[in-house]
Amino acid sequence: MSISRIYTGGCQCGAVRYRAEGTLADPHLCHCRMCQKAAGNYFMPLANAARATFSLTRGEPSWFQSSHLVRRGFCEKCGTPLFYDMPAEDFINIVLGSLDDPDDVRPIGQSGVESRVPWFSQLPRLPEKETDTEGEGAVERHIAILESNNQHPDYDTVHWPLEDDR
Repeated sequence: MSISRIYTGGCQCGAVRYRAEGTLADPHLCHCRMCQKAAGNYFMPLANAARATFSLTRGEPSWFQSSHLVRRGFCEKCGTPLFYDMPAEDFINIVLGSLDDPDDVRPIGQSGVESRVPWFSQLPRLPEKETDTEGEGAVERHIAILESNNQHPDYDTVHWPLEDDR
């Protein structure tokens, strides 16, 4: 008997949600210039899920055809990058930061290193500052009391009412 792992994730606003079952293969950081631009970041963390066990569970992503082989899925409402997809392949790459628990998948390699910013290896030496400077849970409490909060909900405990849910 084998046990299959289930991964869930989605965009920041919750309009697009997905589910992948099994192993997320080839988890890596891609430093290529296209991924940098698509992520608005210095790299994009990706891993591929078997298309046969991948499904959208809420909403539909918007797609940008970034090359003749690749399209990139993102949320039209909040802009979150979600997928790097080569439709002819039997897998879809998930942007690891969009997982509900990004700690679940650790990158094991890097690609596109010819475009990696030269100071990337210096990151561990930069001074660190925690976001939560007012005590444990202060950031979460502050976000929770804002009526204009559009942050991704905790899908394990909170149901975020979206237009699709009404």
